[in-house]
Amino acid sequence: MRLIHALALSAAVLMPIATPGVAQQANAAMIVVTGTGTVEAAPDIATLSIGVTTQGDTAAAALAANSAAVAAVMARLTASGIEARDMQTSNLSLFPVWSDPSVSTPQATVFSASNQLTVRVRSLDTLGVVLDAAVTDGANTLNGLTFGMSDPEPALDAARKEAVAAARVRAELLATAEGLKLGRIVTISEAGASTDPVPMFRADASASPVPVAGGELGLSASVTIQYELVE
Repeated sequence: MRLIHALALSAAVLMPIATPGVAQQANAAMIVVTGTGTVEAAPDIATLSIGVTTQGDTAAAALAANSAAVAAVMARLTASGIEARDMQTSNLSLFPVWSDPSVSTPQATVFSASNQLTVRVRSLDTLGVVLDAAVTDGANTLNGLTFGMSDPEPALDAARKEAVAAARVRAELLATAEGLKLGRIVTISEAGASTDPVPMFRADASASPVPVAGGELGLSASVTIQYELVE
């Protein structure tokens, strides 16, 4: 895991406003800053979307062929170490493929059945083998491969700490420029946490198993802090 230098995004100074009957504390000058922290970490899980598309002269034939192919793919994935809980059908469709649509009465030439399967791979060192196994038994579409973390919270917590530190550095800089010092924290809130776009896989069709590169993920957090300013 590598920490990236955090940047503060914005800041605002709120000067005191004298209001009769309001406590002195409410009249203190305030400063509001937003800080962002980013941590890079290696992924430990991958999610891929594969599909099996088959055709038949009838809808029943197309669906039967598709069901057999998907069953074979799932059996091979199971043999490759994928658990049943990590395979899920995400889309199933059956539709006619029409002849020339420009004619007055187009006819269905064949029927096409498609089954999309979402597969979670918990051991990245087997990912290439899993991809190769899926294709070997009939998966003929690969709709996406993304990398993630099974437990991103430790990395996000590190990013949050970086964000708080960045916000304080920015606040101290601005306060010093005005000849003031930071007082107590009045409010602190998390503006959000996110993961940068994940790296995609690289593949060589001539190689087996398929080579993949997980790279690193960037996890970011942003916090907004309001400080009281003192002389």
